[in-house]
Amino acid sequence: LFDIFSTRVIMSGKVVVPRNFRLLDELEKGEKGIGDGSVSYGLENTDDIYLTSWNGTIIGPNNTTHEGRIYSLKIECGPDYPNKPPSIRFRSRINLPCVNQQNGVVESSKFPTLGAQWSTNSSLETILVNLRNEMQSPQNKRLAQPPEGTVY
Repeated sequence: LFDIFSTRVIMSGKVVVPRNFRLLDELEKGEKGIGDGSVSYGLENTDDIYLTSWNGTIIGPNNTTHEGRIYSLKIECGPDYPNKPPSIRFRSRINLPCVNQQNGVVESSKFPTLGAQWSTNSSLETILVNLRNEMQSPQNKRLAQPPEGTVY
């Protein structure tokens, strides 16, 4: 059943928001700014009618080896988003256990937000905030980092 007035699909008694409506909502939130401004995201190309390719930015947390750094990320929302998580890749070099050091890919097996903890309620904001939290976790906040400005 499709409810044209609320842009929802009702399947097996469960309300499902179509992918593009969900991503348009996330785009609006990303453009307005999030919280304290330490993370942001938006479409890589404003002509991307499928809302697939996104840019993300994380400002390194204070009192960590990431302080003062700006990290750039590439986000790909596939056709099954939000049922399946997007792929996330750091463009800026970073030393975190959940990031593949060869290509910058955030590995879902080492980052639960993209793995076991992923749900359809998760969002691009959730991912970026949780990556920033990883940077300031006790085991990661003092990790030596690649030279600032280097990329994958």
